[in-house]
Amino acid sequence: MANPVLQGTDLVVERAGERILDGVSIAVPADATLLIQGPSGAGKTTLFNILGLLDVPTSGSLVIDGRDASSLSERQRAVLRRDLIGFVFQDFQLIPDLTVRENAALPQEHAGERDDAWLNRLFEALGISDLTEQYPPTLSGGEKQRVAIARALANRPAVVLADEPTGQLDPDTAEAVLDLLFETKAQAGTALVVISHDRQLTGRFPQTLTLRDGKLFEERRAAEQGP
Repeated sequence: MANPVLQGTDLVVERAGERILDGVSIAVPADATLLIQGPSGAGKTTLFNILGLLDVPTSGSLVIDGRDASSLSERQRAVLRRDLIGFVFQDFQLIPDLTVRENAALPQEHAGERDDAWLNRLFEALGISDLTEQYPPTLSGGEKQRVAIARALANRPAVVLADEPTGQLDPDTAEAVLDLLFETKAQAGTALVVISHDRQLTGRFPQTLTLRDGKLFEERRAAEQGP
């Protein structure tokens, strides 16, 4: 079996005497389409931040694309984030005074390797080619999320982490955005990890894990459990 693109082992996070993550281990294959779900307060955002190298665990190890991130400096972690991880944030985090194209191109600008042809492919796949010169305040929630997906995939990252990517969308728009996220993920050849409290998403993913009381559990589907 090939090495996972992202692997956390015995991850523990303690804050103010409280254990938020309690020995979480996770292996994400390079072709994964994975849902991590759990109720509010379960530690999902903490796990998102740890897996995305936005924060460091109290203990445990994290390896991304074969590189041990456990003891890296913040500058080295920032380079790994830039080169290997794409983020889709719940609140989009688009820069209001940059155009759609400029927002999506930010990861490429930071890496110093502009690829307009790839951006154009993403815009076409996401149905936002006609919006590239508009600014985020003029966009709907669904349009902003599509721009956020384009930005996440701009550098063809090894893994995309999406935090509640449908949380601010109506059901129809949420379905459409999820479809586009799957399609563009396949085009980019990246792993996808979606973190959400929405149990309605479970049936859309081939693998689901549940975070509960700081621990991660494999979700068994009813169809796999038999009649």
